[in-house]
Amino acid sequence: MSINLWIEKFRPRNLDEYVGSEAVKQRFGIFIEKGEIPHLLFHGKAGTGKTTMAKILVNNIDCDDIYINASDERGIDIIRNKIKNFASTVGFSKWKVVVLDEADYLTPESQAALRNMMETFADRTRFILTCNYPEKVIPAIQSRCQTFKIEPPSMKDIAVRCATILNDEGIEFNAVDLKTIIETNYPDIRKVMGDLQSNVVDGVLELSSDLLNSNDLENKIIDHLKSNMSKKDKFNTIRQLMLDSGTNDYTNLYSLLYKRVDEYGTGNIGQVILIISDSDSKSIMAVDKEITAMACLIQILDIIG
Repeated sequence: MSINLWIEKFRPRNLDEYVGSEAVKQRFGIFIEKGEIPHLLFHGKAGTGKTTMAKILVNNIDCDDIYINASDERGIDIIRNKIKNFASTVGFSKWKVVVLDEADYLTPESQAALRNMMETFADRTRFILTCNYPEKVIPAIQSRCQTFKIEPPSMKDIAVRCATILNDEGIEFNAVDLKTIIETNYPDIRKVMGDLQSNVVDGVLELSSDLLNSNDLENKIIDHLKSNMSKKDKFNTIRQLMLDSGTNDYTNLYSLLYKRVDEYGTGNIGQVILIISDSDSKSIMAVDKEITAMACLIQILDIIG
């Protein structure tokens, strides 16, 4: 069957294809060589390769596996029924592996039940949990897992991989456009791949106005924060920019605010970083993310003037 989505088509199937930490790859290479794994907890930012690494492991050891996205199935019934049924039945492979993606979405009650499952079926079943926020996973589960922080590859490594994909697909492109896509979405490799594919038109990589406007919005906001305008004028200008942008995804804005904090937060860098961190966390659960982003900028303006 033809796979049209690049994020799946070019998803690494083994460690040799995986672009990431060599130390982590060596460690997981030992697991694959031995043909068994402990309970594992992968954490890191969204789109950095946690699920991909989990799938590489289950594809390269003798196991039956089940994949569950805990952000969709987070209640205790999924633990008591679906996972218990899978773990308790006789399989045809040496191991059974449960991949629980986004495990930090599981309710506390579900996590308590999961802890019991990890103990009850430890002789033949292993659990691989992925999450963005490990502090939301109860200590009793963390203590039963080997924990790995999955760091994103460098922008240079991502650029090399993307260029290889574009060349293999026969896509014409220029380095500036590729750089823009990577810088806009880094470290979320999944979003890089999505934007890369969605901006290909008739065999040519052509950046859409939405992508250019999003990237332009973030840089303009930083420029206004740095400017000599009055606080009131900065507020009015930035608010109008956000209203006109039409976007409701401000993940990259928080990242850029942090990366360039030295440019606009002189003398107040620590306080500004705390504001960015708090707003970034709140944004995850926010219905209207523009309000949260604007509240973040208002707090920053109050500090830097």
